Order: sequence, then C-alpha cells, then structure tokens
Amino acid sequence: VVVFRIGANCYLQYANLKFLFSFSFTEQVSLLLITMGNGPSCQLSCDETVNRIFRCLRGKGYIRNLKDNLKDLEREMEDLKATQQEVKNKIAREEAEHRQRLESVKVWLTRVENIDTRVNDLVITSPIQLAKLCLCDLCSKNVCLSYKYGKRVFLLLEEVKVLKSEGNFDEVTELTPISEVEERHTQPTIGQENMLETAWNRLMNDEVGIMGLHGMGGVGKTTLFDKIHNRFAEMVGGFDVVIWVVVSQGVEISKLQEDIAKKLHLCGEGWMDKNVSDKAAEIHRVLNGKRFVLMLDDLWEKVDLKTIGVPFPTRENGCKVAFTTRSREVCGRMGDHEPTEVKCLEWNEAWKLFKNKVGESTFRRNPDIVELAEKVAVKCHGLPLALNVIGETMASKTMVQEWEDAIDDLTRSAAEFPHMENKILPILKYSYDRLVDEHTKLCFLYCALFPEDHEIEKRRLIEYWICEGFIGEHQHVKTAVNKGYVILGTLIRANLLTEAGGPNTAVKMHDVVREMALWIASNFGKQKETFVVQARVGLLKIPKVKDWGAVRRMSLMKNSIEEITRGSKCCELRTLFLQNNNLKNLSGEFIQSMQKLVVLDLSHNWTFNKLPEQISKLASLQYLDLSYTSIKQLPVGFQELKKLTHLDLSFTEKLRSVDGISKLTSLRILKLLMSKVHGDVSLLKELQLLEHLQLLSITISTQSGLEQILGDQMLAACINGLHIRDFEQHPFSILSLMSMENLRELWVHKSHVTEIDTNLKYRENPCFANLSAVMLTRCNSNKDLTWLLFAPNLVTLAILLSEEVEEIINKEKTTNLTGIIIPFQKLKFCVLDNLPKLESIYWSPLSFPCLRSVYATNCPKLRKLPFNATSAPRLSEFSIRMCPPEQITDLEWEDEDTKNRFLPLFYKWQNTTLCRWFSVTV
Repeated sequence: VVVFRIGANCYLQYANLKFLFSFSFTEQVSLLLITMGNGPSCQLSCDETVNRIFRCLRGKGYIRNLKDNLKDLEREMEDLKATQQEVKNKIAREEAEHRQRLESVKVWLTRVENIDTRVNDLVITSPIQLAKLCLCDLCSKNVCLSYKYGKRVFLLLEEVKVLKSEGNFDEVTELTPISEVEERHTQPTIGQENMLETAWNRLMNDEVGIMGLHGMGGVGKTTLFDKIHNRFAEMVGGFDVVIWVVVSQGVEISKLQEDIAKKLHLCGEGWMDKNVSDKAAEIHRVLNGKRFVLMLDDLWEKVDLKTIGVPFPTRENGCKVAFTTRSREVCGRMGDHEPTEVKCLEWNEAWKLFKNKVGESTFRRNPDIVELAEKVAVKCHGLPLALNVIGETMASKTMVQEWEDAIDDLTRSAAEFPHMENKILPILKYSYDRLVDEHTKLCFLYCALFPEDHEIEKRRLIEYWICEGFIGEHQHVKTAVNKGYVILGTLIRANLLTEAGGPNTAVKMHDVVREMALWIASNFGKQKETFVVQARVGLLKIPKVKDWGAVRRMSLMKNSIEEITRGSKCCELRTLFLQNNNLKNLSGEFIQSMQKLVVLDLSHNWTFNKLPEQISKLASLQYLDLSYTSIKQLPVGFQELKKLTHLDLSFTEKLRSVDGISKLTSLRILKLLMSKVHGDVSLLKELQLLEHLQLLSITISTQSGLEQILGDQMLAACINGLHIRDFEQHPFSILSLMSMENLRELWVHKSHVTEIDTNLKYRENPCFANLSAVMLTRCNSNKDLTWLLFAPNLVTLAILLSEEVEEIINKEKTTNLTGIIIPFQKLKFCVLDNLPKLESIYWSPLSFPCLRSVYATNCPKLRKLPFNATSAPRLSEFSIRMCPPEQITDLEWEDEDTKNRFLPLFYKWQNTTLCRWFSVTV
C-alpha cells in the first residue's frame, strides 16, 4: 500500500498538471478548489489530494464504467434499430393504403438515423480507447481523452434509451388529406364526354404512368385537360399533390422548375440563386415518396423529367405525368407510344356546339336561317375552335342575307371571315412554325392546292414535291421518294395532315388547316394572287385574275372547264393543276408564256385529245401528267422538253405512238401502264437509250416484247408496274419476272401463268420481295395461285372473272414450305369477284395481322374463310362484304368463338375507298 501510495503520488503529480491544463480555465479552477479546499492558503496532504482526485474522476464512472457503457450502448442500439424497423414496416403497410406518415414519426426516424451514425463513429474507435485504460480500468494513460470519450459514451447511451422509449407509437400514419387542387375555370363542354372518360380511365390505369393527348390546334385538348385536372379535386386519398404547368414554345428548364417549385412551396429565400441541378435535387427530394400528378399543357418538344427533378412515374410509386401536344412524335419521345388522339367532333356534336354558341333565340327569331346555319357549321368540319369563334360571330345575325354572305365568305376565302385572322388562323399557325425546315413548310403549303376534304395520293404528292425541288437533289428516285415519306410522316405526326385512303395510301388536310395554309401562302392575305386555288368550286371557265404575272401556283382541278383559249402572261407560274375537268381545248397561246412552269397536270380529262405545239416552249417543265386522257399522239415539239423527268401516260387508250421519246434525255420516270402503246421490241429499244430512266410501268402483250425486257437487266430493274396481257396461247412463267427486282404492281389479264416449282432453293429467298399489289382478270387457265407465297409483302390482292380458279394456295404444292413461309402477313385488302369454282383461300386459319377488308362477290362455292378467333387482331378497322348476302348464312366457321367474332362485321361494310379502287381497276 505504501509503495502504491508513493507511486500514485508521483504519477498523479505529473498527471495532474497534464490533466489540469487540458481543461478550460473555468474547469481548472473548479478542479483546484476540489483538491485544495476552500482557499489557496489551505494545504492538503498527499493522500487526501489523491483521494479527492479519484473521487472526481470516479464520480460518474466515465472511465471506470467505460467497458460496461460501451456494451450497453451496443445492446441498446440494436434494440432501437429493431424498433425502427418495426415502425418502418408498419408505415410501409399503411402507406400502401394511401395514408401518410405522421410528422412526429418522421422526426423520430430522422433522429434514429442520426444517432445511428454517431454510435457507429464511437464504437469504431472503442478498441483504441479501451487500450488506454490502466490500474484495473480505474484510470487511463491519457486521463483527459478517456474522460471525454467516456462522457460521450455515457450521454449517447442515455439518448438511445430515451429514443427507444419514444418509439412505442400507437399510430404511425394518418389519412392522406385531399390534395390541394385549385379547380380550373372551364366552360361546359359539348361532344367531349366520351373522350373525357376514355382519357381519364387510361390515366387511372395502374399500368400507365405517362399519358399524352395529341391533336391538331383548336381541337379542344386543353379544355379536355382542364376537365381531367378538376377531377383530381374530387378524389379522396388519391394523390398528395397535383401540379399544372403550361409549357408552350421555347420554354426553358428553369421556368418549368420555378412553376413546379411554386406549387411545392419551394420558392423561398435563396431559390433563385440555385442552379438547375440544385433545383432539380430539391424538387426530387420533395416529390420522392409522394404520389403526385404532373400535368404539362401545350408541349412542343420532349421534356426531360430527370433534368427537372421529377421522379419517373412507375406502377410502384403510383405517380402520373400527363401532357397535351400537337405532335404525335413528342408523345413517342416522352414515352407514350400509344397516345390518345383528340379528334374533331362528329356532326351531331358539332351542330349541337354551334347551335349553343349561336343561341336558340337567334333561330327562334327567324327559322329560315336554320338550314343556312347548318351549312356554316359544316364549313368548320368539327373543329371546336372554329365552331366556337364562328358561332359567336353569327350569334346576333338574324337575317337570311347575313347567313348567305357568311357562306359565300367561308367558301370563297375563309380568311376574310370576321375574327378568322386574329382568333383562329394564328393559333393553328403555331404548328406550321414548328416545322423543322423550309422544305417541309413548302411541302405542307403545297397540300393546300387540293380541294377541301380531298384525299391526296401519297406517291403522287411526293412526285410533285420531287419535281418542284422541295426534297433536294438525289441521284436515285427511290432515295428521294423515301425522303418524301419522311416529310409526310413529320406532317402527319404534327397533326397537320391525317392518314386517309384504303391501305393508308393517301392523306387529307382539315379544311380549317387548309385555310391557314392558303393564308400563309398568300403572305397572310396580302398577295392573294400568288396562290390561286379554286378547286372543285364548279368553274366552267378559268377565273379572272387581275395580275397573271404575280401567280406562282394555280389549282383549277375538279371543275367543269372545257376550254382555255385566251392567252395570259403567266411568266412566274410554276405549278398548274387542271386535272379532273372536261377540258377539250388548251390553246398554245395560253401556255407559251409559262417559261418557269415546272408541274403541269392534265390528267383525267377524258375529252382532251391534243397537246398544242407550243408545249415545246415550256423549257422548265419537269412533270407532265396526261394519264386518263384521249391524247392520240405527242406533238413534234414534245421532244424539246429537255428537263422533263416525269411523264405519265397511263390509261391513254387512244395513244398510238411515243416515237422519239428517247430525245427526252432527262426522263427518270415513265408510266405507260394500260396505255394503247404496248412494249414492243422497237419501243423497248428506244427506252434503252434513256440513260437516266429509273422507274418504268408498261404493258407487255407479246413474247418478243417480254424477252426484250428480260434480256436487258438494267431495263428489267426499272420496271415497277407491269401489265401482262393476252398470253393465253403462249403461257409465261412467273419466274421469268424474278429479274424485275423493283416490281411493285403486277396486272395479269387473259393470260396463263405456269406453275411454280416450290421445291427450288429460292423458296427461302422470296423472289418478289417488293411486290405489293396483284390483280388478275380473266385468267381462265389457272386452278390455283400458289406462287403468291413468294410475294411476302403483298398488300392488295384482286382476282376477278377467272372461271377455273379453285383455290388461292394449294396445300399439296406447299408441303415443302410448311413452317418456312406463312402467307398474307401484310395483306390489307382482298377482292374476290366472279370466281364460280373458288372453294378455298387457304386450308387452315391464318393470323392476317394487317387485314382490313375482304370483298367476296359471286363466289358461290366459297364456304369457309381462313379465320379463327385470333385472326385479324385490328377488329375495329376490319370489315367483310359478301354478295349475295344470303351466302353469309351458309358459311362454315372454325368454332363458335370465330363465328361470334366475325359475323357482326359483315354488316359494317363502309370501305367506299376500296369500292372506288375496285371499280377503277375493273
């Protein structure tokens, strides 16, 4: 004991000084008072000093109990974390039921996370601190550090115990309050009720996180969006927050973030000083874990949700992002690949909306205006914007003459109608302004040359564009055509054009959009004679034009003009549409001044039989269409058209000769299909001299003519349309056409096609890969058409007046092809007419993924169609017609499900486009 006391005394004298000076001044004074008594004059013995210091150091046991406290801390922390996990599990279960965690629980969980970090930091250093203990763990080699460390352990232990006791929550969540949705002011809608339900149900589908509404300007997208937004205000326990943002053109990310931040109450002090990345992090922090709806109105380009800070909506988080746009392409870029299209109103709804805007009192004052009002409403073609504006304009008009004047204005030049230029056309023009380049804009404006509600054939339109120079210079016609289809796709996705025609072969322009295009083309009404369009307006003669020298493009198509005799100085005219008239006489005086004319369309003038010699003066002419005319010969001066690249002489049934055509050195496209001029040896030899010829459609009626084509690989590769006729006595092999690699349309009339050997090696490499349309008439020597297996891209098939055809595909002949070739995978239209022996199309059901229409008439032995319950998946676009209709009841079906699926479609035949196509081809 004595030795211990002496050793401790010496040690403590050293340690006391070191220990003492490690404290603050206040702590030093307190410790000296403890060890020295009540005053500085009092002296204590060594033993008493040591005892007092020991009592001081051992008072809370920070050093003496360090080991035990560390063990207790780890044990209590484990218990706390177990409690934390139990609370989290309970929260997760209840949040799945659209409840939200209590604020007190949020605070407790945050404190637990915080203290867990602090405990880990202490425990990590514990081995080092325990190694400093000495004298049976009663003291430390570094008293100061051990004292401080022990104190931290002790206090943290007490804090853990408190948190553990506080974690016994009776409730961890509460009902989610109704989200604060400021109801947007809307007017009663007419005709959008079904669309509203469709859009709402799709948005509420758990599988849908992003939904786009697309449609042309003025169709009512924002009105529909307002209604959807207001429905969220009626939901109980649905979403934590609903955010509405108007995006518009050229909006910046920072502006979108600011609009979202305002809704989330984040725009406090310092918000504007943050950069885009920091703002995104803040928005993400607030929205993450919340069930939100983000509504973006008037989107013109993709918005990157990640850049803004918006968590991506998923099925798991239950969030929604909805937007409106005029562009279907934007829908795809945003992630909605099956967006909802907002379409114009059907007639009943449109008329109801128009009457509502005009007011019943107006009609009551003068019932005679009701019929006139209907004509005005028809001019709006179901566009809500036009119905609203024009209806409001006419609300106070009660005289018949006022309504007749309105009809005249809307027919002659709708842009002159009151409020059209300031309330309707500028809104639609936004879509035009967003087009990517000037060439695309020119292509769009060109579509206004066609009549109201006219179906514009895609391929013909693209050929116009190519010759006008809108698509640029391309060495290959195919490349230019593909570029044209790209532009068409852009215009369709921008809702400036819509798909039309049978197998989507045409496009249409909404009449109000057409008025907008004409308005732009005439420099917003300032230069109306630049773009003269009077198509399908009943003209009997060409209209009066004040300044012919100002005219750039003129369309007089689909009228009843019989002759053009007077001369006019059209020195700037580039485009002239005269097709579908009753034209008999076109004076040379009229056309000789058109030195800049590029496109001249005279097609479908059946009584037109002579081109004037002055045609040779059209030095810039590149496109000339004389199809479906009675032209008998080409004038001598015709050979002077050195820039002509496109010549259409299809269905010129009286044309005797095209001698000298090889002089047209720039010719790239020549169409002679169904012309009286057939491809004999002499003509084909002349065509071989056309170095730039790339596309040729022609009629072949002799074996020598067919051999002449097949003997020239370059000429055969140009064939994209072929009419084979009168090969009954000399059968021809369909295999002989294999070298025509670009063949797209094949017409066979009164000919015998020899059978194809399906065992040959080419069965795995289809020999008619580009063939899309086949028409056979009066082919009475064939019992089947199994060779059609080798046309995998066939879209249209018509078989007419062929008495011996028993089946389309023969089972025995395809034995070696089972599993290799599945026929008709791209077939859209099938026409079967007057086939008295036809019993089968195919012996077993086929999928027909693209099939739209089947037209079967006078095929009495056809008792079963190759369908099952899963065939033709696009049922809403599918229809069947059979004549006589009594034959329908005698049909056999694969099973009852198949019958129930297809039988109702026999009564939905509405495909007038196909009927027109059918009548023309016959």
